[in-house]
Amino acid sequence: MSRALRRHPQGSKRKRRQRDVKPQGISPSTRPQGQRENSSGRGGFSALRPTWALDIIGELRKVSWPSAADTRYLTMVVIIVGAAFAVFLGGVDIFFNWFIENTLLR
Repeated sequence: MSRALRRHPQGSKRKRRQRDVKPQGISPSTRPQGQRENSSGRGGFSALRPTWALDIIGELRKVSWPSAADTRYLTMVVIIVGAAFAVFLGGVDIFFNWFIENTLLR
């Protein structure tokens, strides 16, 4: 799926609502690109929010988060693989300790 379709799906209700709300005949804003207008329209602390924080929030809204079942399953996979790796490394450590004690220290 192309980036344009992800951002602007064809049959989106959200898009229709935005078109209905926008008044006809008003030209787009003339502010320079890269600058954002105050999203809430209020002064005070909302004007002090840095644009990078708003960018982070916008990107986090685009993320497809895993379901609770997927999260539980993947957590169990990580725990099992970690435990298996720990047992393997423990076995290698025990073997090398035995090997060194029986060959070099005798």
